[in-house]
Amino acid sequence: MTYCVGIEVDEGLVFAADTRTNASLDDVRVHRKLHVFEYPGQAAYVLMAAGNLATTQLLVSRLGRDAGERRTPNLRDMTHLFEAAEYVGQLLVDSQVHSSHSEHGHDGVNTQATLIFGGQIAGERPGLYMIYPLGNAIAASPETPYLQIGESKYGKPILDRILSPATHLEDAARTAIVSLDSTIRSNLSVGLPIDLALLRDGELRIGQQLRLGADSALYAEGQRVTGHEFHRTTVQFDAPVQSAWIMGRTGEHPASDGAVDVGVHASYLHTHPAAQPHAVRRFVEHAAGYHGGVDDAH
Repeated sequence: MTYCVGIEVDEGLVFAADTRTNASLDDVRVHRKLHVFEYPGQAAYVLMAAGNLATTQLLVSRLGRDAGERRTPNLRDMTHLFEAAEYVGQLLVDSQVHSSHSEHGHDGVNTQATLIFGGQIAGERPGLYMIYPLGNAIAASPETPYLQIGESKYGKPILDRILSPATHLEDAARTAIVSLDSTIRSNLSVGLPIDLALLRDGELRIGQQLRLGADSALYAEGQRVTGHEFHRTTVQFDAPVQSAWIMGRTGEHPASDGAVDVGVHASYLHTHPAAQPHAVRRFVEHAAGYHGGVDDAH
């Protein structure tokens, strides 16, 4: 299952999505569902998807190929956002058919996907659309300035209570995170990390893009720190893991580092205790509350 939410306010657009996918009860993985397409000075778009992963990945690849090769049509050369949404819808329908024909011998496989697509083209206001599996689309409205796909019911009340077109962009982003958190706490099929992207009106680029991970014994989820990275080895995990950090310099795409698993926080990012005293206190409290069956030592 999936949960994605897009928000349209006067100051711009907010996109937020979980990253958990599952093919069965015991096959749970982490995959990005929020995809960014930027063309400096021309346009910026974000696409989020719920549904068949093969269909989504094929669609994203074809969108990138069409723009890279300047095929007609393509996202780079669009003049109106509604035309871009129509193009994405047509490509979605074609990708569903292609994925369905690729599932040899797998009768009953659902290859459909539903999308949230939004962005801004030079000379126009930002806009937000939901694109259905049949390729048709609806737009967000001032009365309902958000769109949801996937497991939407748990995260909807906070959106209804808080959002209006006049909501500040950063407040809309916080509301989206709370909406995701409510869903994650209520439905095991939706999970961390959370991908978040903000597009401010007139900038024609994704001004902020980050991934929010989970709590650890040292730091709380979403907490920002300053440190330095010092790599001596490369670590490969046998299974998907929750990253300890999402890090990067301003203007760069963030990269993940380390892992968090229950009481373990492993990372190459160095943070000095004197600069992060709360982390030391949190670690001591976490250790004091641990009861793992080990005899007390004095």
